[in-house]
Amino acid sequence: MQMFFGRQRAHLQTALDVATGHSTAPRPATLRDAPSVPVGAWLLKIAQQSGLQPLLLGGRKLLPIVQGGMGVGVSAHRLAGTVASFGGVGTIASVDLRHHHPDLLERTASLPVAAESKRIIDEANLEALSREIRKAQGLAQGCGLLAVNVMRAVSEYAASVRRALECGIDAVVVGAGLPLDLPELAKDYPETLLIPILSDARGIQLVVKKWERKGRLPGAVVIEHPRYAGGHLGATRLTDINDPRFDFENVIPTAMAFLRMAGIESKVPLIAAGGIRTCEDIARLQSMGAAAVQLGTPFAVTEECDAHSEFKKVLANATDEDMVEFVSVAGLPARAVATTWMKSYLTVEPKLREIAHAKTRCTKKFDCLAQCGLRDGLADWGQFCIDNQLAAALRGDVKKGLFFRGAGALPFGAQIRSVRDLLERMLTRSLPLAA
Repeated sequence: MQMFFGRQRAHLQTALDVATGHSTAPRPATLRDAPSVPVGAWLLKIAQQSGLQPLLLGGRKLLPIVQGGMGVGVSAHRLAGTVASFGGVGTIASVDLRHHHPDLLERTASLPVAAESKRIIDEANLEALSREIRKAQGLAQGCGLLAVNVMRAVSEYAASVRRALECGIDAVVVGAGLPLDLPELAKDYPETLLIPILSDARGIQLVVKKWERKGRLPGAVVIEHPRYAGGHLGATRLTDINDPRFDFENVIPTAMAFLRMAGIESKVPLIAAGGIRTCEDIARLQSMGAAAVQLGTPFAVTEECDAHSEFKKVLANATDEDMVEFVSVAGLPARAVATTWMKSYLTVEPKLREIAHAKTRCTKKFDCLAQCGLRDGLADWGQFCIDNQLAAALRGDVKKGLFFRGAGALPFGAQIRSVRDLLERMLTRSLPLAA
């Protein structure tokens, strides 16, 4: 298997040599007449040789791989722009991106507890989003497709969607809630793809019918499996995570049947997310009717991921035995690595819930969530500041960080590899997961 993978890598290098005019080996027969071979085109050829279909989205032929949005700051311009540059879908997570911009952090440091402080922080984050989109567009150079992921649960959801649209983003992806109002927010941008993240067939039918009445169809639908995905999950309760209604074998055929009956089967591609680790996984899901797959954690441990190297090591070295499911401060089930902070929090969570009460202010002064278990005294929800913990993880603070991660072994095991390596591996058949 390793020899086969090595041959594929050698072919890729030959293609790059041909494209740059520095070939030291004969061109592959299939590329003999090609004047140049961009990496994205060669990756698409590998996918086709593996029997995979390209993702047709927004009038473009793309790799059947979408990089999921990961906040705070984990998937910013470097990761998203790189994925798009190779012909995939790269996604920037919109929440609290000022952490990548020292001048914006300085502008928002030591602010008083006041409404004006929230405005200043919100404006800084919108500016950070604009910068990240521009930088990603520069890296992508018109290749692939760029998206911005906005959580429906965040307080500045509408403002973030509008800013992404104003910046010319190709697609807006919304999860952590039903984005029934997204067509209204994007009514002046009819060409921008609107993509909801859902988990069951009923949710897909609801969103499609509501949007159709508003004259808009989803550009695609991401189907996230709560049993395998990382971060916030699509189930409403922890006890629902393993419900068979979320299984791809149930959701994809049912959703396809609904879309077929509505006459829009070819217009709304389905993208499966959660637990996908091999080319065979992609082929299996495409055989069910999915057009592509979405990966989160495998991209979070790439060299180009925008998070600290220690962040990547925590995710790469974790096993399923290290994972824990809990209720987030956003009121949603979530999956993360059981780090020092996570274990400590879960130990004291029952006591924190007993004393939960509504606070007069947000500890971070900008009310990142529309509803917050800690701020609003919702005892059944999480009782911690999620922005604090996710920002700590972003900067590699292993003791204090909240490290969201999906279930299952990673394609390269504990190795930190490049985006190109990951894409090539995921598009090549018969490559086992690395130990």
